[in-house]
Amino acid sequence: MNSTATALRFDRSRFRDVLGRFCTGVTIISAVHEGEPVGFACQSFASLSLEPPLVSVAVAETSATGHRIEQTGAFCATVLRADQAALCRGFGRSGADKFAGVAWRPAEVTGSPRIGGGLAWVDCRIESVVPAGDHRIVVGRVVDLSVPEEGEEGEDAGPLLFYRGSFLGPAPVEALAPVRSVAPVRRREV
Repeated sequence: MNSTATALRFDRSRFRDVLGRFCTGVTIISAVHEGEPVGFACQSFASLSLEPPLVSVAVAETSATGHRIEQTGAFCATVLRADQAALCRGFGRSGADKFAGVAWRPAEVTGSPRIGGGLAWVDCRIESVVPAGDHRIVVGRVVDLSVPEEGEEGEDAGPLLFYRGSFLGPAPVEALAPVRSVAPVRRREV
């Protein structure tokens, strides 16, 4: 059957329900625009390429903050830890001073805000912006990245996870520990 002749039978709420079952981490994407820090909460941040090192961020067409960040030519993605849901909610609102009371320091390369207590920071220069439906895909070239140092806040914390429209409760870090060795997969002949 020709796929272009097949009508898709779903609406916006069904689309969100089905894709909301994909658990994501949460970041704050931030920059300094005209001398002021700007940022927004983002669950659509992803690694894109190792060579060259690229990441992607999906930004709503309607996001004034997203447009400001694009104008700066750089951004820092802060990966949030499980106990930073309130911080995420604050950055998810429009119009408020999102940085009021928020600890941050300039990233070493771009000067974009690196939010305090995050699990990781990825500092980027914007490589390209691609229109994609009601969003834009912002591709960033990684120029610096880091994780908390030993003894620093967030060093042993678990990630803030978003699933089906809500934050998941914190999981024990031990449950999230990476697998150190995996037995090779053997192909089975049929």
